[in-house]
Amino acid sequence: LNKYLFHVAIDANKIQIKQAIEDVYNVNVIKVNTAVMRGKIKRLRYKAGKTPDWKKAIVTLKEGDKIDIATT
Repeated sequence: LNKYLFHVAIDANKIQIKQAIEDVYNVNVIKVNTAVMRGKIKRLRYKAGKTPDWKKAIVTLKEGDKIDIATT
């Protein structure tokens, strides 16, 4: 499966993510799926706080393309 998961800026859209991945890694992106992950509630003694929200992007590459994680 040519799928890679990236932690991206929360205001980034699919077109921006696709262009950035293609420019940085020199690969052909077929599809981009995104999801906003809501922060969790955490407690420290008597105070409750929340971890920040973040966005993940699952990028599908063209058959034969791959990103070498070890060298990047």
